[in-house]
Amino acid sequence: MAARPKPCVVRRRDGPEQRGVAASCLRELRDKACDVLAIDKAREPITLVLAEDGTIVDDEDYFSCLPPNTKFVALAKDEKWPGKSLDRGTSWLSGAVDEVDSAGEKWKQLARQLRDDLSSIILVSEEDLQVLIDVPRSDLAEELGQSETQTQVLQETLQQVLDRREEERQSRQLLQLYLEALKTEDSVLSKAAEPEAAPRKEVDVVDTGTSSTGTPARTALSEKVLAALRGKPAPELCLDSQDLELVLKEERAALAWALGWDKQKAGALQAACDQELSKRLQQVQTLQSLRSTSRGKKALPWGDWPSSKRRK
Repeated sequence: MAARPKPCVVRRRDGPEQRGVAASCLRELRDKACDVLAIDKAREPITLVLAEDGTIVDDEDYFSCLPPNTKFVALAKDEKWPGKSLDRGTSWLSGAVDEVDSAGEKWKQLARQLRDDLSSIILVSEEDLQVLIDVPRSDLAEELGQSETQTQVLQETLQQVLDRREEERQSRQLLQLYLEALKTEDSVLSKAAEPEAAPRKEVDVVDTGTSSTGTPARTALSEKVLAALRGKPAPELCLDSQDLELVLKEERAALAWALGWDKQKAGALQAACDQELSKRLQQVQTLQSLRSTSRGKKALPWGDWPSSKRRK
């Protein structure tokens, strides 16, 4: 069954004129953008980025998760996004001024995202979830155009999502500790059963993730993301879906070097990020499928969402 066309807004990098198009996939959106924006064939293929922050959109699954009327900028060949994200995150290291100007602007941006598509709750980071939970209820209700009662239920739902991620993280930690304890016990028993070995003279080689020329491999991840990867247990649970995609696109050697890990550990991290991203996208697609199936019926109001007591 073909995907339902999604309304989108496109414009050129340096052009204020916006054009509305409907596309069911990225290829169709690129073709229509070239037509309505009169982009010369010689300057194709174009790159589509989010007008909001310059995030490159080149994945069909990610495109399907974007809300209707998402704004895109069409970059012709050799054009670059003037903002921060086309370099896949490196400008975040020095681009504090490019961040959202204030916490107030950030929560409003997130609120508009939820207002357009409530299923985007699944894709945001734990930090962003907490931002929306902490917003005064009256302010959030005004931004969403909902009653305070409905907004309370929404914030409680956000808290549920946050709590589930924390519970999953704690479960993974307990499982990891259990497996490490078993491994340690097996190692001790094996050493006790073996005769004492002669001292080894060889020097173990540790893979530092350097390139073939000896130069340390470089990563495009921001320091904020790297800090989360190093310092948080099950870090894939706290990152948003865009950051998970960036981790997956990294060369394993570059990721290992940036984190101070070996390649095996970096590979395990990427596998966990891949699994978490796939799970979130599947959840979003399921919600969208249910929404499509029930098209024509009245949408479920936020007031009907199950609620729970907020964490003190």
